[in-house]
Amino acid sequence: MRTDSDSINTPEWGGHGAGGHVPVLLKETIDFLAVKRGGTYLDATVGLGGHSYEIARRLGAPGHLIGFDKDAAALEIAAVSLQPSAVREVAGERGADDDERNWPQITLIHGSFADVGLRVAPASLDGLLADLGVSSLQLSDPARGFSFQAEGPLDMRMNRMSGETAEQVVNHIDERELADVIYEFGEERRSRRIARAIVRSRPIRTTTQLVEVVAAAARSMNRERIHPATRTFQALRIFVNRELDDLKALLESAPDVLRPGGRLVVISFHSLEDRIVKDALREGAKRGCYRLLTKKPVTAGGEEIDRNPRSRSAKMRAAERV
Repeated sequence: MRTDSDSINTPEWGGHGAGGHVPVLLKETIDFLAVKRGGTYLDATVGLGGHSYEIARRLGAPGHLIGFDKDAAALEIAAVSLQPSAVREVAGERGADDDERNWPQITLIHGSFADVGLRVAPASLDGLLADLGVSSLQLSDPARGFSFQAEGPLDMRMNRMSGETAEQVVNHIDERELADVIYEFGEERRSRRIARAIVRSRPIRTTTQLVEVVAAAARSMNRERIHPATRTFQALRIFVNRELDDLKALLESAPDVLRPGGRLVVISFHSLEDRIVKDALREGAKRGCYRLLTKKPVTAGGEEIDRNPRSRSAKMRAAERV
């Protein structure tokens, strides 16, 4: 891990990235990516540009930052916040690295990172970052349907231009398949009971309706630390967005698009993702594709968790292309 002055004890660590977004494990991400000036880096989940901002300001004018995201709304914000003029305004007195003349080429792509292998040239990347899960933009907008804490339509699509909504899934697939989805993607032990209650309560149109049905069906879970609807909402979101399939496709493509010495950094937020990442990196190391940089996942410290509670469940794994 690097320990140069560019990545240690600078005021932006713990601060907000572009657009006011708080990126998770920011310092650790930049350290493990070991960003080379003039290199080519890909942020597979650019979101609001928090991680991308810090990558871009280290790349300099010869560099190239490529950002993927399924969410068109997030890309619109990132496109503005990663412009040199906007970055200078956010950065204030951060220094010469934020000068427009030193800013890299930035390419933003609306699409799934599952297509990286099709849209990025082989052996062209010096680093690849994937910060998985739901963004603060998606969670904070009730109209997106990701959160069980506010009433909204049951949508849950990261790409609102395609695919089935969570409402369609909840109201149309049969009880057995619904139970399997909740069990497999939510690791919910009471999946059959919850699926039965959902089917009996159809039609379910809003997040609030679904929360009430799940909470009633899983009432014995109320003593647990997490909300009784947490796992069901996670399961539906993963299923609707094909998150695990897309992650597997990205990890399959990563060795092909990384140059020798290129770094892969993945931040996951639940055990299903972390298991897939861990297995892929270990298998890649056995095949001689990777040198593992993390024997165990890197997690957030107490200070970051206090500042950004979302970081509590984050796990980072990293490897270097051999």
